[in-house]
Amino acid sequence: MKAKDLDKKFDSGENITRHLDVSKARRPEYEQKRVNVDFPVWMINSLDKEAKRLGIARQALIKMLVSEHIESHA
Repeated sequence: MKAKDLDKKFDSGENITRHLDVSKARRPEYEQKRVNVDFPVWMINSLDKEAKRLGIARQALIKMLVSEHIESHA
């Protein structure tokens, strides 16, 4: 299929995902990178308590808190 035909289908609102090869698709800046951080025990206990209250994992809570902080200072 030519690009102009794909553009027409997309512009008309047609679902074009079957025409795309997403096997190697990636989202720049969203790749994962492991980071090790040491926290004092009292902080881990507080994180675990809050994570349990919210029903999420400790790692999810840490990501959420860091993200909120970064966004509020951007």
